[in-house]
Amino acid sequence: MKPLPARIEGVLFDLDGTLLDSATDLHAALVAYCAEVGAPAPGYAAVRDVVSRGSSAILRCAFKENDEALQARMPRFLALYQGMLATHTRPFDGVLTLLESIEAREWRWGIVTNKPGFLTEELIQRMDWDLRASAVICGDTLPVKKPDPAPVLLACEHALIDPAAAVFVGDDARDVTAGRAAGLYTVAVRWGYLDGGDPDSWGADAVLSHPSELAALLGLQVIA
Repeated sequence: MKPLPARIEGVLFDLDGTLLDSATDLHAALVAYCAEVGAPAPGYAAVRDVVSRGSSAILRCAFKENDEALQARMPRFLALYQGMLATHTRPFDGVLTLLESIEAREWRWGIVTNKPGFLTEELIQRMDWDLRASAVICGDTLPVKKPDPAPVLLACEHALIDPAAAVFVGDDARDVTAGRAAGLYTVAVRWGYLDGGDPDSWGADAVLSHPSELAALLGLQVIA
């Protein structure tokens, strides 16, 4: 584990698999879509493993098709998902306390996700985070998405955070790649979906197993 920067101004997070456990609702949307088109639905575990890779990877769990065919299925799948967006989705254990502790320190926090904007914005509103997050950068905010560092840098700009004084937290190798290229301290988390990968192999500055460990690393006072 590498030491933190001497000065911290804020923390940026990936969304699905880092702040929110959304796999149950995404799996339910895929099951509903498969029922509509008469296809067998994959099990929950297969879908959970690929949530961090996005909607195409989720659809590919059920349909072994090329990208063009999967894109044709996308609008209906996303519409079904939007209808059940926050039915079972909840913050991971310890996340709410972590965010409150960051705010109590008067640091800024934000979100950088590859999820489409219309879903991200509604989901963040459902979580009552829309007025708390200092930056929300979605998968379609820019022409590029993670692992490109541009969305992370834009989040720093929106949140008025110096990248050299910021931390980026995620559950996928793409998060570490993007954060490192943007010049942030990177944290890989074991509590997320991981895309079948080993977070210890991603080159993150720290690898943690629970949000409370991140609070401890940052020297935050836990808010009761």
